[in-house]
Parts: sequence; structure tokens; C-alpha cells
Amino acid sequence: MGTQASSQASTPPTDHPSGSGGESVGPSFRPAVRPFPAAGGRVSGNDLLRRGSAGGGVWMKALALGRASRGRRRAGAAGSALSALSVAAVLLSALLRAPPAVGDLARLPRGFRLSQDALKIVGSSHFPVSVYVMLHQKSPHILCATEELRNTELVDPSFQWHGPKGKIVSENITAQVTSTGSLIFQNFEEAMSGVYTCFLEYKPTVEEVVKNLQLKYVVYAYREPHFYYQFTARYHAAPCNSIYNISFEKKLLQILSKLVLDLSCEISLVKSECHRIKMQRAGLQNELFFTFSVSSIDTEKGPKPCTDHNCESSKRLSKAKNLIERFFNQQVEVLGKRVEPLPEIYYIEGTLQMVWVNSCYPGYGISDLKHPKCPECCVICSPGSYNPRDGIHCKQCNSSLVYGAKACS
Repeated sequence: MGTQASSQASTPPTDHPSGSGGESVGPSFRPAVRPFPAAGGRVSGNDLLRRGSAGGGVWMKALALGRASRGRRRAGAAGSALSALSVAAVLLSALLRAPPAVGDLARLPRGFRLSQDALKIVGSSHFPVSVYVMLHQKSPHILCATEELRNTELVDPSFQWHGPKGKIVSENITAQVTSTGSLIFQNFEEAMSGVYTCFLEYKPTVEEVVKNLQLKYVVYAYREPHFYYQFTARYHAAPCNSIYNISFEKKLLQILSKLVLDLSCEISLVKSECHRIKMQRAGLQNELFFTFSVSSIDTEKGPKPCTDHNCESSKRLSKAKNLIERFFNQQVEVLGKRVEPLPEIYYIEGTLQMVWVNSCYPGYGISDLKHPKCPECCVICSPGSYNPRDGIHCKQCNSSLVYGAKACS
């Protein structure tokens, strides 16, 4: 799968092969951050005043009941994601008051697959042509010809390619030159990024003298953005200096992590803050502002791409998102069966929000100005720039002399 990329959009990616001028083709991506409104509304003031008489220990008791319930269900629900979801909902039954599901999400970008046989990039005698090749994938055919010469008869043509490491021979394993002068990368690596020059000699006709042409290409490695979900929710809490809030945060993270573990996804705490909020007709309330992210664990090791569409990170993340939404919904169902008052700590209905965030791996960045033909790709940073962490753009660094710099040195 390798090749160039097109523009970002909120619709699923489409492929637009280009026929001339070194235009590139590639995946299309959604905006870097897209907010999703919370469903439902805030719980009423009267509901906020309802709390369990046993204080912070109430939800702990509910967790113990949940563990007992899990043992009774084990025989009929082993290995089932939905049964695990039900167990998790029972475990957090004391936190209850959850929102309806967040609205359905449009399709996320998927692993880009496109046959390279029909893709051919032509050069220009006036300026270097940019070529974008996905990391660890095969490149399109980079022709040693301009658009004018592409369909013209050439008498006794001679091709010679030079790259960042010198002359390229046809026997090279990773970068091959065909008999017609095309350059093809079989397994593109970061270190292959750079300037490639083709020297062409030919006669327009048998009677004419030999002509010389020099074509330059700048070949960049690129990757799909690393994307993840970020959820935010608010909870009615114990006093802000209470140890019960800390215990609750740890238990919630543990349950959410187990919920998505089988999908090779991980939960990370972004922040958790306790504040005092003045409510109309309800006085001062203690609330936890709880923010966590859901990201996929990379399952592709080495140059071998993911061949099973179910292992694509976008699909695994989408399933994880659905499980989390169901988890909060099932808390409402469990709460409906309770005859006891609400516990000290519980979810405030309607406060669940979600955003989808894009970032690039270290050494890569997005720039629609520098790479207008690949505006939403995470393209390897050029010499003179770097990206030290999961940011979105390459930063300027005059002392950086290599492609893909992760530090300014």
C-alpha cells in the first residue's frame, strides 16, 4: 500500500489517482479534533441532593456485590464482551446516573490499501516533484520522464538514478530500477526519504543528436495519524479532600481498562479534578471532572502490514467506544432496580462528552503549506525541522540535518 495522500474530510476516504505532474494519491483524513455534544441534560437539583446515607462507603459495598454477582454469572458468560460489560456495570452500580449513548460516530479513517500497478509519477524539468510513500509499503512507479516524453518514442534511451546514498543499481533489493527506467521502492523505510535524481539520455529521432535531461524527485515517508478518543465526564463527589474520591478514580480506571483490553486498546487518565459548584436551588456541590483517553495499542510489528481488517486501529477503537457507551447506559439500568438512595459518588447525567484527536508519531508532522498534495498526512520531518513527541506539526530547527528528526541537535 504506499503512495501519496489527498485532503482531509469528514467523509470516508476516497482515492483519486493522478495522471500527471507528479501529483500524488493517498488516504484522506478527518479533522484533527472533532467535538461531540453531550446527550441529554443535567440532572435536576432535587436529584443532586439525593445521596446515600452510608457516605463514601456505599459505592464500595456495591462493588463487593458486583463481584459476587460476577461469580454467579461466570458459567454462562465466559469470554463474552457483553457479559464483561454487564459485570462492569454492576461493579459501578453505586456510581449511577449515566447518560444516553453519545451520538453515533461517522466512519474513521481506515488503513489505506491501493494497488500500485496503475500509479505512475512523472517528473518535471522545471522543479522537483514531491512523492509520498507510506512507511513499510511499496511505492508507485516513479518515471524517468516528463508528461511530454511519457508517450513519446525515445531512441536509445539511457537511465541512471542517484539517491541520498549514491547511484542506484537495478539489483538493489529495496529500490529497483526497471528496464524502462522507472524507480520502485519495495519496502520504504524512513532512511530512504530524500532527493532522488534521474539522468536521462535519448535521441528524439535516429537522425538527431543525443539530448540530456535531469529530473529531481523529493521522496517522503508518511504515516497515518495516531488518533484516539478523549472522554470527559462529571461526578457528584465526596468532599474534595476525601480519600473516597481517589479510590473511586482508581477503581473506575481499572474497570474501563479491563473493558477494552481484549480489543488491544488502553485507557489513560488525562486529568481528574475536584471542584465546588454552586447549583440553583441545590446549594454547593462537590464535583469530579474526570477525563480519560482511549487509544489503540499498535499490533503491527515490523514491516508486515495488518492484513485482517478487524485488526485496524480505527475498527478496534470504534468497538471500544461502543463498549464504553454501553457501560454507562447499563449503569442506568442497574440504578433503575435500586431501592436505596444514590451513593456519595455518582455520575451526573448529561455530562459525558467525547472528542476525536489526531497526532503524529515523533519525527513526523502535518503541514498543508509544505505538503499541499498530502495536507493531512503525517509526513516525515524534513532537514531543518523536528517533532520530539506526539505533536501535530514539525518544529523548526536549523541544526537538524536529517529526515525524521526527533530532537533538535
